[in-house]
Amino acid sequence: MTKPVFRFAPSPNGRLHLGHAYSALLNADFARRFDGRFLLRIEDIDITRCRPEFEAAIYDDLAWLGLRWEEPVRRQSEHFADYRAAFQRLKERGGVYPCFCTRKDIAEAIACREAESGEPWPRDPDGAPLYPGTCRAIPADEAGRRIAAGEPHAWRVDNAALDGLVPGPLRFRRFDRDGQEEVVTAQPRRWGDAVIVRKEIPTSYHLSVVVDDALQGVTHVVRGQDLEAATDLHVLLQALLDLPTPRYHHHGLLRDPDGDKLAKSRRSKSLAELREEGATPQAIRRRLGF
Repeated sequence: MTKPVFRFAPSPNGRLHLGHAYSALLNADFARRFDGRFLLRIEDIDITRCRPEFEAAIYDDLAWLGLRWEEPVRRQSEHFADYRAAFQRLKERGGVYPCFCTRKDIAEAIACREAESGEPWPRDPDGAPLYPGTCRAIPADEAGRRIAAGEPHAWRVDNAALDGLVPGPLRFRRFDRDGQEEVVTAQPRRWGDAVIVRKEIPTSYHLSVVVDDALQGVTHVVRGQDLEAATDLHVLLQALLDLPTPRYHHHGLLRDPDGDKLAKSRRSKSLAELREEGATPQAIRRRLGF
């Protein structure tokens, strides 16, 4: 029997906070209880926001908490070739199309359609308006000329082509804290024609995480509830790329006194700040239930 493989995969675009600590400790706890492996992955595809000092701080904070992980650590910025290869596979299958729209283009198209229908435009699980499909009908030769001319473009999943590529419902297994499992039906269409290769980099969070989990043999994905809906899109990409589907557990999010989830963007108090205030690893573990 192959050992279960768990991973904690932060982005080095800020300092870790208690929410990160909880997720890392939970992954390590699952790995211990299931006699599995615990990996650390650095998700740094956003090379404009990720910084070496934040990556170094991740190692320091996790070691301070008493965590140990396997070496070497996979850094996404070193593996763009893997993501390009996966994207090429999607292109060959006909599951994607180029999109030349700017955010302004999309906003104007949606506003026009809302004005015509008198109804609000549908939104994805994150609350963003679904892409209206403007570029889906662009002929391949025209799209090729625009790409060759250097016009900025992203690549989107082609929902119109999915029935022929992945017929039948897509399912995955969800597990709880006790390891009990249930089968869940994925609903990737609620994401519409989602971006899977961004304009500025040859990948996206969704594509990279699916490729990485497969290459690293990750069998159990443990992450926050804010990424639960994204699992639908990940299961779809796994099917399109003929990759295995891990089991998933989405834990509750830690929140501040106002009820907002802890986040780097909200400048939630970092582990480093808690350390400076005198917190100990043992106190953090107890506070988080470990």
